Amino acid sequence: MKDVTPLTDGWSLRHGDALLPAVVPGCVHTDLLAADLIPDPFTGLNEKEVAWIGRRDWTYRTDVAHDSGHERTDLVFEGLDTAARITFGGRDLGTTRNMHRTYRFDATGLTGELQVHFTSAYDEAEAVRQVTGSRPNVYPEPSQYIRKMACNFGWDWGPTLVTAGIWRPVRLEHWSTARIASVRPLVTVENGTGRVEIRLAVERTATGAGRELTAHASVDGRRAQAAFEGDEAVIRLDVPGARLWWPRGYGEQPLYDLEVSLAADGAELDAWQRRIGFRTVELDRSADEHGTGFTLVVNGERLFARGVNWIPDDAFPTRITPERYRTRLAQAADANIDLVRIWGGGIYEDDAFYDACDELGLLVWQDFLFACSAYPEEQPLRGEIDAEARDNVVRLMPHPSLVLWNGNNENLWGFRDWDWEPELAGDSWGEGYYLGLLPRIVAELDPTRPYTAGSPWSGSWDHHPNDPAHGTHHSWEVWNRQDYAEYRADVPRFVAEFGWQAPPAMATLRRALPGEELAPDSPGMLHHQKAEDGNGKLNRGVARHFDLPEGDFDRWHYLTQVVQARAVAAGIEHWRSHWPVCAGTVVWQLNDCWPVSSWAAIDGDGRLKPLHHELRRVYADRLISLQPAGEGESGPVLAVVNQGSGTWRTAVTLRRLEADGGVLGEEVLEVRAAPRSAVRLAVPTGLLPDADSGKELLVADADGLRSVFLPVPDKDFAYPKPSYDVTVEPVAGQSDKLDVVVSAHTLLRDLLLQPDRLGPSAAADQGLLTLLPGERTRIRVSGSGPVTEADVRAALFCVDVV
Repeated sequence: MKDVTPLTDGWSLRHGDALLPAVVPGCVHTDLLAADLIPDPFTGLNEKEVAWIGRRDWTYRTDVAHDSGHERTDLVFEGLDTAARITFGGRDLGTTRNMHRTYRFDATGLTGELQVHFTSAYDEAEAVRQVTGSRPNVYPEPSQYIRKMACNFGWDWGPTLVTAGIWRPVRLEHWSTARIASVRPLVTVENGTGRVEIRLAVERTATGAGRELTAHASVDGRRAQAAFEGDEAVIRLDVPGARLWWPRGYGEQPLYDLEVSLAADGAELDAWQRRIGFRTVELDRSADEHGTGFTLVVNGERLFARGVNWIPDDAFPTRITPERYRTRLAQAADANIDLVRIWGGGIYEDDAFYDACDELGLLVWQDFLFACSAYPEEQPLRGEIDAEARDNVVRLMPHPSLVLWNGNNENLWGFRDWDWEPELAGDSWGEGYYLGLLPRIVAELDPTRPYTAGSPWSGSWDHHPNDPAHGTHHSWEVWNRQDYAEYRADVPRFVAEFGWQAPPAMATLRRALPGEELAPDSPGMLHHQKAEDGNGKLNRGVARHFDLPEGDFDRWHYLTQVVQARAVAAGIEHWRSHWPVCAGTVVWQLNDCWPVSSWAAIDGDGRLKPLHHELRRVYADRLISLQPAGEGESGPVLAVVNQGSGTWRTAVTLRRLEADGGVLGEEVLEVRAAPRSAVRLAVPTGLLPDADSGKELLVADADGLRSVFLPVPDKDFAYPKPSYDVTVEPVAGQSDKLDVVVSAHTLLRDLLLQPDRLGPSAAADQGLLTLLPGERTRIRVSGSGPVTEADVRAALFCVDVV
């Protein structure tokens, strides 16, 4: 049987004349941090102080001793970041130039010193650029010339921290006769019977050549085997009555252990085990009267995808533990999210990410790793990209959560709209990858899943790549130049990116910017704002609806978070109400990789912004929404969305109110929403608030859900001075929790408790709330420790136009 020797201990990092203790998996930055030789790059302006690290070469070393009686010993690196030369026992084993793939070297008979020497990523990228020629790029960094996490070089939400290191596990594998080189389980289900076609590839030693081998496979008590003398075998298993794996909210997520073993003459040589799930997935891109659709279909069920975009959860990915993956993805599930898109400027995540998605029922849209750049199609990159794609398709295909392969992020759009064509002058730029190489690899290795060439992508060059009527659409004009109300201007077939910025939680800012007098334009705040004109866009977004606070950072911070939540909600409410024409929204973005003002719903310290709570509301199975009139509509509408499996019959109470709470009109609408449907109803004429008075609003309530409609911007509305009572109540039997009870005497619009102001570990179960006079709400707080009413009042905010 194959033996494995992990090589995770005893490593050192050469730093000048010194050898520093090194952690493997890890990277240079984290080792230097542990040795107290650099400041925390996430704090203050320290990012600038560590820029030199990415421009130096680095060497890791360890001593390896083993006594294997096997015929063959392989040195296996699951991930090297990035351009490296490996020397073992005085022998040069080879080089690497790709962070995203596994490397295997024959190390038979070798012991002694193992060295991994990393060349600066900048030097490697420049050497490749000299071979391929220059290509355009959105950012002034060389990310397209090296197969490395692109956002290492900085992004409009991320720091420039160019890493190097042994970033995934390394081991010795000792084996004889033959080993399992790869297993590709093609999992399907038909008429209630699950089918697994296992395509097995092996590698043999010289003495194993030509020997008959036997491959065994089992799943759910069913077993099969195949004898073969070549390097490949196919085993087929049927599982009658297989339970279907469903996305969360549609059913359960049963997982089955698939075990494969390899034997010769009855002796086991190697084994492989993964979990699989039985489900079907299709992508309906049919043309219709609205354009070209883009609808995911799982187990025959057409889905409105409630999605988020995912970026690496830490600028140093080796710090992301399985527990951290699980926490972050559970936060996504708690927000009623059912699809996570892994964005193409990051990494193919660790198996722990996909394992958690399998268990939580989160669909995964996986980008191949190309983003916002023109990529040369010549060697040495082309061979690396081929190997990388094959490596990761085979690694990830057992996961039932994985439902879509995507060729790139924004590069087809960039070629058409970002003035790349004149600069390229006929040079290659990646089209051959997205429309040629990658779809061929997916069709060859993983034909059970759909592939799309890019995001955005209209399906062909017959339409503009970002045409909202065809395929996937990225909606960035609104954040960049317009008010969020413009999200309602059209109905894209699938919105794969859109979003609005806000700063992180106050406790996150205080930790990241210690001692700084916080202001929107204070040095640390500006350094932790990476978007072009980011603060200008934040301020304009606020000023369209509120008087922009001057000299009041707390108020500015609150209003920017309100506008972020409202903006994203406005888009989702509108697009969901137009299902099935629009078949999904993927918010930019779920998470952050460091403390920064960004589009994230969860900040770089893992704290929830109000947007996260708002996603939970607008992505719930049941949603009511008051919206301005759309095309062909004469006045405001009530949208009732039901994504549940049963009919929703509800009584919607519509009230036309004065700002002081006086009732000017009221009507109850009996509404029936069929399963997986959306209904748009005209608001009765007598309930329309007077748009000229600035003193009237419309409120809709149904089954504990609420929507509020103002016919004027908040700054033009006659809000009363907020008045409310606050009490703090213990929670019986739960000493770490308390209830904050707010009783409203006046209209309280977008009431928000910022829990981290009560304590850095505190969390609240609710976000933005609107209370009418006489109403009360109870907010459950955990992790705050003892607090007073005064503490709570200092942490409570609501709209207060002066």
